[in-house]
Amino acid sequence: MWNSISGSIPKEIGNIKSLKLLLLCGNQLSGSLPDELGYLPNLDRIQIDQNHISGSLPNSFAYLNKTKHIHMNNNSISGQIPPELSRLPELVHLLLDNNNLSGYLPLELSTMPNLHILQLDNNHFDSEIPASYGNMLKLLKLSLRNCSLHGAVPDLSRIPGLGYLDLSWNLLTGAIPSNKLSANITTIDLSNNNLNGSIPTNFSALPFLQRLSLENNSLSGSVPSTIWQNVNGTRRLILLRGNPVCTNANQNIVQFCGSQIGWDDKPGVSKIVCPDTACPTDFFFEYVPESPVPCFCAAPLRVGYRLKSPGLSDFLPYKEPFEVYLTSGLRLDLYQLSIDSFIWEVGPRLTMYLKLFPLFNDQSGSISSEFNLSEIMRIRGLFTTWTIPHSDVFGPYELLNFTLLGPYANKVPLQPTNTGLSKGAVAGIVLGVVAGAVIISTIVSILIMRRLTIKHRAVSRKRILSKIPIKIDGVKDFTFGDMALATNNFCNSTQVGQGGYGKVYKGILDDDTIVAIKRAQEGSLQGQKEFFTEIELLSRLHHRNLVSLLGYCDEEGDQMLVYEFMPNGTLRDHLSAKSKVPLSFDMRLRIALGSSKGILYLHTEADPPIFHRDIKASNILLDSKFTAKVADFGLSRLAPVLDDDGVNPGYVSTVVKGTPGYLDPEYFLTNNLTDKSDVYSLGIVFLELLTGMHPISHGKNIAREVNMAYRSGMMFSVIDNRMGPYPSESVEKFMALALRCCREETDSRPSMAEVVRELENIWRMTQEADMAVSESITDPINISMFPSASTTTNSYVSSSDLLSSVDPTIMPR
Repeated sequence: MWNSISGSIPKEIGNIKSLKLLLLCGNQLSGSLPDELGYLPNLDRIQIDQNHISGSLPNSFAYLNKTKHIHMNNNSISGQIPPELSRLPELVHLLLDNNNLSGYLPLELSTMPNLHILQLDNNHFDSEIPASYGNMLKLLKLSLRNCSLHGAVPDLSRIPGLGYLDLSWNLLTGAIPSNKLSANITTIDLSNNNLNGSIPTNFSALPFLQRLSLENNSLSGSVPSTIWQNVNGTRRLILLRGNPVCTNANQNIVQFCGSQIGWDDKPGVSKIVCPDTACPTDFFFEYVPESPVPCFCAAPLRVGYRLKSPGLSDFLPYKEPFEVYLTSGLRLDLYQLSIDSFIWEVGPRLTMYLKLFPLFNDQSGSISSEFNLSEIMRIRGLFTTWTIPHSDVFGPYELLNFTLLGPYANKVPLQPTNTGLSKGAVAGIVLGVVAGAVIISTIVSILIMRRLTIKHRAVSRKRILSKIPIKIDGVKDFTFGDMALATNNFCNSTQVGQGGYGKVYKGILDDDTIVAIKRAQEGSLQGQKEFFTEIELLSRLHHRNLVSLLGYCDEEGDQMLVYEFMPNGTLRDHLSAKSKVPLSFDMRLRIALGSSKGILYLHTEADPPIFHRDIKASNILLDSKFTAKVADFGLSRLAPVLDDDGVNPGYVSTVVKGTPGYLDPEYFLTNNLTDKSDVYSLGIVFLELLTGMHPISHGKNIAREVNMAYRSGMMFSVIDNRMGPYPSESVEKFMALALRCCREETDSRPSMAEVVRELENIWRMTQEADMAVSESITDPINISMFPSASTTTNSYVSSSDLLSSVDPTIMPR
């Protein structure tokens, strides 16, 4: 934090699975947020505020099940807030203010069980505030200032602990709800909207209310006299100017209608009660203001500290409770803390400069005017590991600086100031040089050994093959020379694809058979046993909807798999906007059915059964007749077998692997891979077939987008407009099946047998509709005259008609 680190956030941080705190705030970071950050299972806090981060919020953040704090304010993050964030069970603070977010406020956020602070100020939402936000029973602060929001102010009276409400500088209309808000509330700011009606009496008798701002609205009528009463000694600021209610205002309210703002916090300054005597201020010592020993002189630690989202407007009444809160969290006595100054900043955020003094009596009973090293590190650790319990009123904090001056400058090796070289430093340099020489020598030795090993491997590969007692029927053992000859020595012009495993080449064998050769890159090479296990597994799979393995090569330091060649490439290629030949609905349905039959074979007929684990559009290949064939079994796992008690657990416990966007959320959470994990991934492929969309694109998740359209009756608005006319009932049933496959709960998804059966029914329905349409058209030459055609049960719809916002023409049978 608080350095000048530039560049982007590396996705490799996602590999640190034990990571709990990701604290990058106050730097110069740019670029987008990597999806991989969403796969950190132990992350408690992510703070990337005050940088230059752009792009959208990754949907993968929905998997941060242990994260309590997401602070990304003051960046340039854009796009929609993913509704999937509502799945986060532990999230307490969500701070996304001062970004470029747009779209609508997700109503799903109201279901978050532990959300305390929702702060989204200064973004560009163009929506209403969902009424369901009134059901956020744990909410303490709701701040939506300057967000282009319209509609009514929601009824928030059911939120028992709401302490801070800011909906100012929006386009809200209508009357202010008359139900009484929480008795804990300190701040209500509804200024600069278009609210009308009268000021309700529910603002009366709020014992802790500090600020009520209703400026620049259209409020009229009388003002309840009780709202300006000083309750429980609380200072109260009321702002009513810019409303009709201030026209001809009486003496009681004229004070609230002027340009003055009543009061505001000014920087507070601590007082020194001792005379300037022998305290050695030149060495950063000073009198402890509230010490139980009069004029106790000690050296403080200086701490820059900021409340990022406080639930109050006036700090002075809360100064003593804050001191109790902080010293309790730091395990210090109350007099050891002095608030040197505090000031409100834009946000509003409250910045303080604190002084922490040592105990006047250490364990031996003698006076101690300095912190020892262990105590400094303990206090610093409490601040920097965020183990100080968070406060409902004071909200999240951030450490601005932990300054070590005077006697501490040389005690802790955090900020060295002496540029000269001590004897210890010289000794360290000498040791470093020696260690460096040893390291370099070791690296050179390793490189030499590695070259010898590679050279030896080229000679011994064939010998190893002959020693492995395995015979694979129908799978040919190719030499490296065979593969080089087939690909013109792996010429770039023969490369047809590339994936995480390696490159794929189009090759021609000596018998003129055209093949696809998948060559592993060096980092993907498997162990000898694992490589042959995969070959043996693939050799047993024989189905018209699975890509056939023809052979392998394992020599010259290379591992290659040889498959039948699929001339029409991947399904993803044909769903791309760049595809020259768009797929019709019939072709898409046939591809879905073929893929499903291949996966059903894996689950039920393969011996032993197999879970694919990486089903996606780019792993579904198309032959010359556009027959779908499932490929790439590199991540596949054998299905579970009966245990000693004859029980089948139904899942394989394994590390999570797969492709974001296709990954079964329950498998991700539990590490339990099931046949329904493949069903989920296939459901995403079905949605791609229907919409042409990518699983994750521009911050949008395909399953959520389609589900919302389906539920709102707008399902045809998301259909791929390059698909041409289609039978509406068949498409609706196909979409319903796809969404069932994508349900989050494993048990609510259909089995592959059910999927195949339902697709066959849809296929039959589509063919019957096609026949009915062809029979109803007597002059095939003039078929283009008909904008669409249908039966009474399965009408044909053109997606271009839907885009024009005109109801498609339905031709009666």
